[in-house]
Amino acid sequence: MIRLTLRPGEVGLADWRALYRGAEVRLDPAARAAIAASAAAVARILAKGDPVYGINTGFGKLASVRIEACDLAALQRNIVLSHAAGVGEPTPVPIVRLMLGLKLASLAQGASGVQPQTMALLEALLAKGMTPVIPAQGSVGASGDLAPLAHMAAALIGIGEIFVGAQRKPAAQALAEAGLQSLVLGSKEGLALLNGTQFSTAHALAALFEAEVLFRSALVTGALSTEAAKGSDTPFDHRIHVLRRQPGQIEAADALRGLMAGSAIRASHLQGDARVQDPYCLRCQPQVMGAALDVLRQAAATLAFEANGVSDNPLIFPDTDEALSGGNFHAEPVAFAADMIALAVCEIGSLAERRIAMLVDPALSGLPAFLTPKPGLNSGFMIPQVTAAALVSENKQKAYPASVDSIPTSANQEDHVSMAAHGARRLLGMVENATAVIGIELLAAAQGCDFHAPLTSSPPLEAVRALVRSRVPHLTDDRHFHPDIAAALDMVRSGAVAQIAGGAALPGVVE
Repeated sequence: MIRLTLRPGEVGLADWRALYRGAEVRLDPAARAAIAASAAAVARILAKGDPVYGINTGFGKLASVRIEACDLAALQRNIVLSHAAGVGEPTPVPIVRLMLGLKLASLAQGASGVQPQTMALLEALLAKGMTPVIPAQGSVGASGDLAPLAHMAAALIGIGEIFVGAQRKPAAQALAEAGLQSLVLGSKEGLALLNGTQFSTAHALAALFEAEVLFRSALVTGALSTEAAKGSDTPFDHRIHVLRRQPGQIEAADALRGLMAGSAIRASHLQGDARVQDPYCLRCQPQVMGAALDVLRQAAATLAFEANGVSDNPLIFPDTDEALSGGNFHAEPVAFAADMIALAVCEIGSLAERRIAMLVDPALSGLPAFLTPKPGLNSGFMIPQVTAAALVSENKQKAYPASVDSIPTSANQEDHVSMAAHGARRLLGMVENATAVIGIELLAAAQGCDFHAPLTSSPPLEAVRALVRSRVPHLTDDRHFHPDIAAALDMVRSGAVAQIAGGAALPGVVE
């Protein structure tokens, strides 16, 4: 089991990925001083008696309402209960764990005024495998991910539900059974827990991590499809791409050329090949996949900043005992990053579907129709290509930018919102769709290469073919196709395809 120490403001994307994948985590003890100083500053600010948003006033449109000292604890509890208004299915546990880690790292930077015991409880939930049940719908990605984070905060005060392993229990019961004390929120704490972009950011990060696996796998299946179609590797020549100067394009071309190096299939048609140029789905792989890589890396950079930032409001500055109200809760950077990921994922799947369509068309591929030795009697890969087309079309619809939408809330106090939560939540479904397309391409490309026997491809691609054939036999006559696709999807989703092809040599998104 991987064990991580979260150093607030300095957590790398690889560490966030490890937390998402199940790593144990603890907060760097060095953060305790900043946490204590921030909480003490809130007490001093309150003692002055001046109205300070979120500490002794109402919230949103009610910010002008002054709250008496005797009601401050009720104020913080009320904001949690009233804002826990989400709907929909529970957010997946790995994403909630990522949310908890992101919130822990944000609050630990000493700008939010929370108590040390609040931080200790967040840390304990992660350590004990306890994840609040958080309905997935209800955030517009501005003024923080209020509803989802309210459900997280409610669990800390013993309200709502908590997953303990696979069991769903009332929060108060789960905390008591774990030997944990529910919180009594201090001044500013309810607002600090609710404000922030951790729900949107966690979803976007999860999608980024899965999209990296998708991208690397698609490079491998794209190379295998090129082999199946006896395509040329000339378009992957390094000299072509350095003239374009696009970093991702150069790396994608180098990877594709490396994957095909040493192929006997390629060597067999260097002489006498009548085809002058391949279709764009083969020839332009570096340009499309390279652009996707660059976009994913830009999204990764944005999310790395967001994951290490503080998106609470108001922010506490202990050195001057000030509470400054701003708009760090607005999730526009996350919304843009989510839209970029969506575009990349959509195009990766779209290009792969075109390669599948090319392989099943004998006029384009030179292979038997629909990759079956007995077309007519058998349909072969006819309908898997249709499935891929359906998934690509679904992703096209989902890829429309979420960030261009806005809807006023809170009686027009919050009159422009980011829609980051919606933009980020759609991504894992898009990645899953594209993963299925890549899985279908994996089967089709392996089938196409089978027709070139006894010629073999390169060592990396032959290792991939061997992996496929260890679970899915060559298709001679039609059979129940769904189990084959499920097996291929699993090989792609798990990262096995990219890994066995020499994963270290393939470009990555997360450094």
